[in-house]
Amino acid sequence: MKHNIKPAEGKLGILLPGLGAVATTMIAGVESVKKGLTQPIGSLTQMGTIRLGKRTENRRPKIKDFVPLADLNDIVWGGWDVYSDNVYEAASHAQVLERHHIEAVKEQLQAIVPMKAAFDRDYARNLDGTHVKTGTRWEMAQELMEDITNFKESNGLDRVVIVWCASTEVFFEASDIHSTLEKFEEALKADDKRIAPSMLYAYAALKLGVPFANGAPNLTVDIPAMVELAKLTGTPIAGKDFKTGQTLVKTILAPGLATRSLGVSGWFSTNILGNRDGLVLDAPENFKTKEVSKGGVLEDILNADDQPELYGDLYHKIRINYYPPHGDNKESWDNIDIFGWMGYKMQIKINFLCRDSILAAPVALDLALFSDFAKRAGMSGIQEWLSFYLKSPQTAPGLPAENDIFKQLIKLENTLRYLMGEDLITHLGLDYYEELVEVEN
Repeated sequence: MKHNIKPAEGKLGILLPGLGAVATTMIAGVESVKKGLTQPIGSLTQMGTIRLGKRTENRRPKIKDFVPLADLNDIVWGGWDVYSDNVYEAASHAQVLERHHIEAVKEQLQAIVPMKAAFDRDYARNLDGTHVKTGTRWEMAQELMEDITNFKESNGLDRVVIVWCASTEVFFEASDIHSTLEKFEEALKADDKRIAPSMLYAYAALKLGVPFANGAPNLTVDIPAMVELAKLTGTPIAGKDFKTGQTLVKTILAPGLATRSLGVSGWFSTNILGNRDGLVLDAPENFKTKEVSKGGVLEDILNADDQPELYGDLYHKIRINYYPPHGDNKESWDNIDIFGWMGYKMQIKINFLCRDSILAAPVALDLALFSDFAKRAGMSGIQEWLSFYLKSPQTAPGLPAENDIFKQLIKLENTLRYLMGEDLITHLGLDYYEELVEVEN
């Protein structure tokens, strides 16, 4: 049965906290696609297809033709940043895109000017924000709600979504003030410094019923108070941390090793990058947040508890180093020590020269479009089906995360089939052969 999904009519506002490398690359890319200059490569919503029904039916439409997603031409951009540069200036400074790609959409990029950011330098000590809000946390949260409301009204928007594209905050664990909405709001009014800036954006969004996706490893919406608020206002949330370079490789390779019952004794990963994210992560307290997000992926996939003889002694080490000459061109090295038949040792070496924001931009776009779709489909709270895009997927309490990218894709596609009234696909395939046996008999 097809669910009652509101159509994607009118304009969709996409608000982005953090108009840095990822956000400006996404905006420039979408504007370029709208002009027919480039293709949205890497975006499942724009390029991907989905199988429907039996294989013999040969139905495989594009996802954007199957699901009522917002059209790229209906998107209006906005956001906040700790620096006052417009998106054209910010994209130029980020040095991700070549000059001719930026100049081709200069007019569109110049028109996007950031609002003042809610910022606390204690959460990103290597940033010296100059374009920031003042006041208590409660006052900043109210200002953010005004920003969202004014943005929607001044642009004649029907809907708004928010995707966090700003930097990684310092590592900290949830405390009692994050346990319920009531306690969280009391802490907001008390200007409690244990409320991170990203939580202010999430709170403002959810109070207004605006979907929120978290592209960084911060706690942000991954606390009971935000889950409670999301349910209360019927709003989707998704988190956390865009799955882009090295972790993307791990979620592709590790399931293959585990599926073939090959042992893994060690996995050493190191990265160098020189963008704003690299600068922020150069602070140990910020790197700790990223380390926790990246570190859990491998252990979850290899499931050390179930197969201790293969993965119980796994040694997993991660390093990220700030290296300005590389800019946004992240380089990662992986050394993987594996063992096979009769315990014989082997090694896999990977050198991935990736472009971090080029990989993150389509992920951020898909999260925005799917979050808007989820809201129109009446879905609220944690959207685990979007874990396909995330390093450290948020799940229901007590539910272990699924980090195998292939299983994540099955979950995403089956969620779309379910909402659109199509049969779920298990890939069992026995019916073809059972029918053949019946015919022969």
